[in-house]
Amino acid sequence: MTEHSDFNENIIEEPFANALSERYLAYALSTIMSRSLPDVRDGMKPVHRRLLYAMRLLKLDPNTGYKKCARVVGDVIGKYHPHGDQSVYDALVRLAQDFSVRFPLVDGQGNFGNVDGDNAAAMRYTEARLTEVAASLMEGLEEDAVDFLKTYDGEEEEPVVFPGAFPNLLANGSTGIAVGMATSIPPHNVGELMDGLQLLIEARRKPDMDVSTEALMSRIPGPDFPTGGQIVEPRENIIEAYNTGKGSFRLRASWEKEDLPRGLYNIIITEIPYQVQKSKLIEKIAELISDKKLPILTDIRDESTDEIRIVLEPKNRSVEPDMLMESLFKLTDLEVRFSLNMNVIALDRRPKVLSLREVLDSFLDHQVDVLLRRSRFRLAKIERRLEILSGYLIAYLNLDEVIRIIREEDDAKASLMETFKLTEVQTEAILNMRLRALRKLEEMEIKTEHSKLEGERAEILALLDSTELQWIAVGDKLADIKKRFGQDTDLGKRRTRFGDAPVAEVIPLEAMIEKEPITVVCSKRGWIRALKGHTKPEETLKYKEGDEEKFRFHAYTTDKIFLMATNGKVYTLGGDKLPGGRGNGEPVRLMVDMDNNDEIVALLPYEPGKQLFVASSIGKGFRLDADKAIAMKKGGKQILNVSGDASATHCMTVNGDSVAVIGENRKLLVFGLDEVPELNRGKGVVLQRYKGCGMADVTIFHRADGLTWPMGGNSDRWRTETELEPWTGRRGNAGRLPPMGFPRNNKFSG
Repeated sequence: MTEHSDFNENIIEEPFANALSERYLAYALSTIMSRSLPDVRDGMKPVHRRLLYAMRLLKLDPNTGYKKCARVVGDVIGKYHPHGDQSVYDALVRLAQDFSVRFPLVDGQGNFGNVDGDNAAAMRYTEARLTEVAASLMEGLEEDAVDFLKTYDGEEEEPVVFPGAFPNLLANGSTGIAVGMATSIPPHNVGELMDGLQLLIEARRKPDMDVSTEALMSRIPGPDFPTGGQIVEPRENIIEAYNTGKGSFRLRASWEKEDLPRGLYNIIITEIPYQVQKSKLIEKIAELISDKKLPILTDIRDESTDEIRIVLEPKNRSVEPDMLMESLFKLTDLEVRFSLNMNVIALDRRPKVLSLREVLDSFLDHQVDVLLRRSRFRLAKIERRLEILSGYLIAYLNLDEVIRIIREEDDAKASLMETFKLTEVQTEAILNMRLRALRKLEEMEIKTEHSKLEGERAEILALLDSTELQWIAVGDKLADIKKRFGQDTDLGKRRTRFGDAPVAEVIPLEAMIEKEPITVVCSKRGWIRALKGHTKPEETLKYKEGDEEKFRFHAYTTDKIFLMATNGKVYTLGGDKLPGGRGNGEPVRLMVDMDNNDEIVALLPYEPGKQLFVASSIGKGFRLDADKAIAMKKGGKQILNVSGDASATHCMTVNGDSVAVIGENRKLLVFGLDEVPELNRGKGVVLQRYKGCGMADVTIFHRADGLTWPMGGNSDRWRTETELEPWTGRRGNAGRLPPMGFPRNNKFSG
């Protein structure tokens, strides 16, 4: 009973929704703060910060030897980051890849992957140490520049943030997906960032000076990706993106034309967009060539070594290189969009989307805070040293008495403190002094050091008291970073160029498809296929058991095919995308979003510049431009509105000047096509009036050629009637019985 009572006491009654939301919020905050979003001050996520800090404690400095990555990962997950070893190693590998980060923070030795997308070797085979960039990020850690917190087990300490003056957030960028939010920051050029920061420092020193985003962009024109390439985004779009912290950059590959004999040429891709895997890019282009969707190319070769060299062979020399490349940019990952979403952990420790100006201002505020903390730390060290040096000088001035007290007094420490008014620290230093330090030379050195430290203390006190001096000191620090990693260094040279999007006309997709004759065949059950060549009408084709032919016509692979269903929608199929003629084809419903209850009523090739004529079962219809019926989506385009028991029944290309319509009541009416209006969408106008029935068939013909229909029976003869006055009337009339011999099924086409 007691155990049962204790169990009940641990039950907390709470609405399920509240309990769920509270726990999910805790999970979301943990993901945002401790995993996915970088800190605006050092641009690092916890796993990266812990990696570099563990390597620092392992003394893997840039000028020392390497250690196995397995040792580094072991220290990280054992002391700081209790997560999977593979995720930590993946983070380490990325920091070492010069094609992933603009300024690598890890100097790797061994196989760390490549731009093709190949994985790095196992951590037991690879070795690593810190780079100069990483060392500069952690500069000042031992000088109380930042706060430390306990690790997850409370046995160690780790820094909350790195103090260094290297602007890692923008220099290396960051990507991450948290709960309900994400971040995407492209890399930038450090030299340009330093120029922008110096401009903001100047504005801090001159309160009346305002710095706009446009002014900042005169120093920081845009991202600088590790893999180079060319940014072709309009300047006004970049300004807007930096203003709001959200936007995107259009990035495309760099290429050049290589002339060959007899007027031929090759296209050489020398740089590919950031985060595009070279092998997958080449596979995609090769697949397009194989599927004849890029007939302008005959081959693609990868001749890359340490530098990118992808060779594209055009099919003929008549195609302009600029036009060819514009088409490739449109169809492949030779052009990508890199998004900008500067969602970071701001100075108030909350996630926030910041503008470029706000990110740089936050970095400067952090650097001032670091400067003040390091200065106070140094000042405390100087004060302590000066205290000791002052004690030494007192001892030198009274050396004989000091020696006497030490030799004769029982409590030498207390006696020294009382006799010379020394502090405990000074007294301990004197008592611990070695005999060799009693030389005259040592006394001179102590006086020199004392004088030097007095001067340094005065400088630090002046710095702590002057905002102007603080900004000068921060500016000097940033200037040193620029000198070490700026544009004048091999690492800091700008790699990504800027340019306007070329105005070369893109080759239409149809022009890239090799034009070949096909015969489009569709069965009653909706199985469609495209046979090579133009088959003869009498040629027998095989169908599934219980199925038969419904549509068959000649077309080309470059044609668009219109399909109209009973729901009044027109769907568009590509002639080159139809399944081959082997077998029974594929269900057309796999290619378009058409309900199982809808049936195909028309299948015909699109003819540019022509008109379509559509009609429904209740005898209504209209004309429309065929160009306006093209549907870009699988869901099709609603053309003919139908409701109730009505359904779409006809869709045909207009090729004539007259309309003949016959009802289920076997009444025939002929009228001019000009009486049918042009619409883009609707129910249409009344073509023929009925009582208790609907329309059986409709056709369009040339009045001068007469109206043709098949003769009855088993004969293949057709009859043409040119004297149509008895059946001619106004659109919307009832009509009259057709001529003798008209088919009993009331169809113009048999």
